[in-house]
Amino acid sequence: MNANPDVRLPAVSVIMPVLNEERHLRGAVQAILAQEYAGEMEVVIALGPSTDRTDEIAAELVAEDARVHTVPNPTGRTPAALNAAINASRHPIVVRVDGHGMLSQNYIATAVRLLEETGAQNVGGIMHAEGENDWEHAVAAAMTSKIGVGNAAFHTGGQAGPADTVYLGVFRREALEQQGGYNVEFIRAQDWELNFRIREAGGLVWFSPELRVSYRPRPSVKALAKQYKDYGRWRHVVARFHEGSINLRYLAPPAAVCAIAAGILVGAVLTPWGFVVPGGYLAAILLGSVPAGKGLPLKARLQIPVALATMHMSWGWGFLTSPRALARKVIASRRPAVRADAATG
Repeated sequence: MNANPDVRLPAVSVIMPVLNEERHLRGAVQAILAQEYAGEMEVVIALGPSTDRTDEIAAELVAEDARVHTVPNPTGRTPAALNAAINASRHPIVVRVDGHGMLSQNYIATAVRLLEETGAQNVGGIMHAEGENDWEHAVAAAMTSKIGVGNAAFHTGGQAGPADTVYLGVFRREALEQQGGYNVEFIRAQDWELNFRIREAGGLVWFSPELRVSYRPRPSVKALAKQYKDYGRWRHVVARFHEGSINLRYLAPPAAVCAIAAGILVGAVLTPWGFVVPGGYLAAILLGSVPAGKGLPLKARLQIPVALATMHMSWGWGFLTSPRALARKVIASRRPAVRADAATG
């Protein structure tokens, strides 16, 4: 990246919120430290109240490399962890990485270049799901297929350009400081809310397929169901927080839940024709699993429909049952976007 040796690259702070990440933490940090980046770099890990060996592994990483530091996050909540790590870091470029995410080679160098080329306040790329066993391979296939996540560019790829939000993100510190960091009321969807404020203040959020982070899927049906129920729950909060942010892709899962439930009820009480709806859905995910599972072992391919149904139904149920009281609490915490001239004047 640094073709001119006289040009000094900006220093980078990598922030990482972690909670019960003993399985992936060491690999995630090693992927950061192995980045080919000529600028100064630090890693700040915000430690939640883990019940596994996460804290022990973090202490080992701190002892092994002076660039790694930790900061406590007693709440265990992601936005609080991110704010704590931002406050403890010191460099002008801030890179968010999760404890189960693996940066691709030259991720940081590419992101810094894109910030310079585009003038963006935040750049991000593809959330590339990769599994380590048959179930995780199935979930990864579901998460990277259009039948699983629709046309979301950060899941399936797409053209570089302005975006509403991006996965994780590489920020200019000044943009984070102007907006006061993450809104701690957003237990999920905190990225979307912060990027909304950045855009509302006139800043640019930029997606590029050049940036890629390998993501480790949830290890069980139960964990995947909870993850997607939370996604749906908080996406409805976002819809209430910002009217006009919803689209057909987000409405598809709750509509499917309602249609399937109605079809089963009609089929059981009135006429067998009601079962056409759930039967049609089952046929759709079975057919959609065929291209999604190309190249995978048979056991993984057979589990893709389970992963798809878990994602769709859990997301839809979470959306439908999201309480208005939660949205009212979040709306009450709304932070107005802060423009650069207002922040300095």
